[in-house]
Order: sequence, then structure tokens, then C-alpha cells
Amino acid sequence: MPSIAFTGGGTGGHIYPGLAVASRLEETLSCRIFWIGSSVGMDRSIVEDAGLPFFGIPSGKLRRYLSLHNLGDVFKVIMGFFAARRILKREKPALLFSKGGFVSVPPCAAARSLGIPVFTHESDYSPGLATRINSRFAERIFIPYKESARFFGPAGAKVRVSGNPIRKEFSAADPQKGRAFLGLGPEERVLLVLGGSQGSQEINGLVREALGELTRHYTVIHQTGETAGPAREEGSYKSYPYFKEEMAHVIAAAELVLCRSGAGTIWECKSLNKPIVLIPLRGSGTRGDQVENARIFEEAGAAISYTGDSAQDLARIINSLAEDSEKRLKMAEARIVEKAEALGIIIEEILERIGEKSHG
Repeated sequence: MPSIAFTGGGTGGHIYPGLAVASRLEETLSCRIFWIGSSVGMDRSIVEDAGLPFFGIPSGKLRRYLSLHNLGDVFKVIMGFFAARRILKREKPALLFSKGGFVSVPPCAAARSLGIPVFTHESDYSPGLATRINSRFAERIFIPYKESARFFGPAGAKVRVSGNPIRKEFSAADPQKGRAFLGLGPEERVLLVLGGSQGSQEINGLVREALGELTRHYTVIHQTGETAGPAREEGSYKSYPYFKEEMAHVIAAAELVLCRSGAGTIWECKSLNKPIVLIPLRGSGTRGDQVENARIFEEAGAAISYTGDSAQDLARIINSLAEDSEKRLKMAEARIVEKAEALGIIIEEILERIGEKSHG
């Protein structure tokens, strides 16, 4: 029975798509799958909740700018390399699949040093620093959009357009189950607000300020993040710290979604044909990937991107869509990638590389 190693982490956006690939691989091939992630943070709990063995390694942040923190993090990266190398040498996987994030760089480098094939997937329009580094070690680089290939230069021959992997729960998403979880009736129109796994102060503030206008048409279901306090219910407003296994059902129950433009969230919403209003994370603390993701979706007609700071303007956009069913339908039907079959494409290539094509 072959073993396959997975790596990636730091945020749910790096982990959940990898878990989608792992789950489909387990359904397709009799194999042992394990995950290498950060020894601190959310990585372990998410992966172990999915039923996979988890090995933690030291993880240092990679920065494009000068910082005193760089010196300490360089040592963490080096320690992470040797820790990952020990794990890979002991577990002897046939292949390492990376979903990116800073923690993925040492395992990818370690796998390359041991002659273990490396595949990596980038979820965003442009690759982050970790994916740029990992592309040097990878035999295959999966990307979400054909336009993303231009960022890989000489490594372009390794690139294949796949779209983004979607968790299998989304193929069985049930709006009735979502409504039952939320305690809503069959006729209530739902605006779902998602600020990411850790919430968004910006979105939370805008929603609180615009709530009177947003509830003109909708019951507002708001994922606030676990640091924003306990669940709250007030009239046509319900807040929840974080959605877990019920997320797919909750999105299925929504008529409209307001969210950040992290790749995982927007692709999952699109897989359920939801019109989306995006408030991308932007500014000096980000490399601009969410702005790029939002632009791609807006240009395709699948979303509206809002980068202002006026709660009133945001409410006008939401209410305009609430009153325009034709516009919502067009957004729901808009295509992002001609053929987004990420799981099938990735699994096919993994099986071919490890000599298990006959199992596909």
C-alpha cells in the first residue's frame, strides 16, 4: 500500500483544499495518507478532525522585506527542513502534495533532497512566496486560472490548469439542512456574511453599521470569527463564531453571500452557484492576492467587488441585488474556468506519477 504525504497550512485556505484532494485520493486508491504541518496553530486540529495522521514541524514565516524576525525564522525554517526530512525518510511516501503556506517549504525541499516527487497547487491568481519557492522543487504545479501560468517563467512547462479543489461536502450540500441548523423557515431570504476562519474586523464593523438596511430584505447570518464573542440572535440577525462541518449546508441555504475573497471561500461559494459580494483583504499587510481574486470573479460576472469603507454604499449594493433576481441569476451562472475539475485532474496525475494509473 503506497503512502502519500501532504503538506500546507497556516490558514484553513491552505488546508481544506488539500483535505479535499486527500479525501478523493482515499476513495480512489488504497493508500496511507499523512500530513506534515506547523507544530503550532490550527493545522493539527483541522487535519486530525479529518481523520489523518499529523506530524508537526517548526515553521518560520518567509518575508519579502527586512525584519529582525527574519533571523529567528530562518532557524525555524532550517529546523523544519531537518524535521520534515526525518519524517519523510521514516514514512517513505511515494509522493508529496503541497497546498502552500510557509510551513510547506521545508517539506518540499526535504522531499526533493530525498528524491520524492513533489506536486504543488496554488489557489490564488498569483502565487505566494511559498509556492514560488516550492515550484523549484516540484515536478507538477497546478494553478486555478490559465492566466496564472505567466508567473512561473521557466517552470511553465510544469504547469497545469486545474481550477481549485472543493471539499466533497459541497457536492452533498443541502439548503434544507442549512436552514434547519440555522433555525430558519423555508421562505426566509438569507444573506450569509463570512469573514474567513478568523473573522474580519472590517466586515464585522460594516455589517453592524449597515444592519438596519441589510435586514430590509434578508435574515443576516453572520460568521464573526471566534475572537468576536459568542453567538448572538437579534431580530433578523444571527451571529456565529465559526461554521465547521455545517458550512456547505449554510452556504447552500443562502441567496447571497458577502465575504472576503480568499480563494477557498469564493470557489466553494461558486461551486454552489451563489452570487457573491466581495470585500477583499487589502493594504500593506497583504500581497494583494485577494484583490486579484476579486477582480477575476468580478470580470467573469460572478461577483461584485467592494473596496470602499461606507456601510451605506455596501448596503445599497446588497439591496440592489436583493431587488434584482435577474442580476443574481446571471452572477450565479457565470463561469470562472471553462472546465474546473480540479480533483479529477490532480488525482489522475498523482496516480500516473506513482504508477497506480490502473486504479483510476
